[in-house]
Amino acid sequence: MSGSEQLVRRLPNDIGGLEAPKIDKVEHELLPWEKRCHALADVLDFHKIINTEEKRRGVESLGSEMVGKLTYYERWIAAFANIAFQKQLITPEELAVKMAEVEARWRADT
Repeated sequence: MSGSEQLVRRLPNDIGGLEAPKIDKVEHELLPWEKRCHALADVLDFHKIINTEEKRRGVESLGSEMVGKLTYYERWIAAFANIAFQKQLITPEELAVKMAEVEARWRADT
């Protein structure tokens, strides 16, 4: 690898030219949580909390292994959480408490 190639490395979502399985393009209805995730992205951007560029960088910062394991919207959620932590909008502990509250409500409804 030349010196200039070392300066510019592939980002996790830069898979152009690499061996990969065939992409299965299947139209499907988004799950309710995926729709809420997309709406959350719009709200965060509208209120200038997390913009599209920050979201893209947040997904890239997850690294190749995580990008490969997570679904499209799971990547978004992980990126939003990490960015919110970095901006000190919420702590991991506060998020964990809120997630437990939501899970308890969900379990009560089922």
